[in-house]
Amino acid sequence: MMKTLICVFPLLSLLSGVSAAAGCGPCDPDQCAPLPADGCPAGTLMDSCSCCSVCAAAEGELCGGRRTAARRCGPGLECLKSNEDKKNKLGVCTCKSNYEVCGSDGVTYKTGCALKRASLTAGTEGNPPITVQNKGRCAAAPVIVTPPGEVYNVSGSQVYLSCEAVGVPTPVLTWKKVINGRRRMELLPGDRDNLAIQTRGGPEKHEVTGWVLISPLTKEEEGSYECHATNTKGEASAIGTIHLVESLDDITVKKVMKEDEL
Repeated sequence: MMKTLICVFPLLSLLSGVSAAAGCGPCDPDQCAPLPADGCPAGTLMDSCSCCSVCAAAEGELCGGRRTAARRCGPGLECLKSNEDKKNKLGVCTCKSNYEVCGSDGVTYKTGCALKRASLTAGTEGNPPITVQNKGRCAAAPVIVTPPGEVYNVSGSQVYLSCEAVGVPTPVLTWKKVINGRRRMELLPGDRDNLAIQTRGGPEKHEVTGWVLISPLTKEEEGSYECHATNTKGEASAIGTIHLVESLDDITVKKVMKEDEL
């Protein structure tokens, strides 16, 4: 019985070696195709025969296949195949992470894979590698994405100005009434019982929206209002104006005159 086992083990080892080498042949590194001069966007891998360095498939490129022709995805990527076409052996390289990251270069990347590509490119250009500083967007000073406009209405009406700002961290939004040509500002809402300030997050991430609501409108509320956004990285502001008119007919006339000036 012992003799039989001794004979079987070498045979299994031999068969395993033949299976691993199927379709590969002897390894001669001198016969390996050169890598692209501008590098590989997704890095390099050893081929299926563990002989030559080849470019890994990058995000969005085809992957999979049979035996020596199989393409493998680069680090941080996975090969996803379509559920609709079961016969197709090929898939597409997709990033395993689907969240934004902040790079050491101060740039926000949609995914860690996008950062990895940028880092490889930086390396080929002789620049330092780019690493992940944190998940999410990079810190940035506020930007007013939707400034308050101009409002025309009659006394006793209900009016509002709105303002949207974005920044990381999410900005704090405040409103001020401009007095004497911006030489003096009145922080709102103050003690006015016909004026209210509302603020909410959104509509996008790290964005904030604020409103000045006035009801009823009087001569005292006519004028310019400053929307001011601030966070730890900086500040931004924009001006909106409320115009008091004698009648609703004046609203159309003033708007037409304003458009003619543009």
